[in-house]
Amino acid sequence: MKKSILFFAILIGMTSCSSIQSTLKNTDDNAPNLVLNKDNTFVITEYSKDKKYGFDKDYPINLFFNNTKNETVNQQRFFNALAGPNGEKITFIKLENCCPFPTKRSELGAGFLEVFEIKWAGQKKPILLYLNIYEKGILMVPVGLTLKK
Repeated sequence: MKKSILFFAILIGMTSCSSIQSTLKNTDDNAPNLVLNKDNTFVITEYSKDKKYGFDKDYPINLFFNNTKNETVNQQRFFNALAGPNGEKITFIKLENCCPFPTKRSELGAGFLEVFEIKWAGQKKPILLYLNIYEKGILMVPVGLTLKK
């Protein structure tokens, strides 16, 4: 029943748009597979220089790892590798799903981006990041964040 409702919601959302083409700009099926370290977080070695990476719905952080049934744990694996700009501990909370797009990696043929609010001590305004669990891409640290030490 849940899948039927979700399918119709996706179908309505996609048919109400003028196009069912994906607007995602940073997917890469040839990107290396994500790797876990001993702390069960993703190994991230690159820092993004693109201010849109993760902050713009067309440039989400792509967390595809084996299959989409790992969606919650993959978000934790990503966020637990990150810190604030000066090494502060971050907190994250999922706000919503948005922005349907076509994908071959979903049983329904469509996926949603997930929007997360990120906070740390001393921050003036929380940031919002877009995550995509359906597609592959180079995993990087978004501008303004650092890797946890």
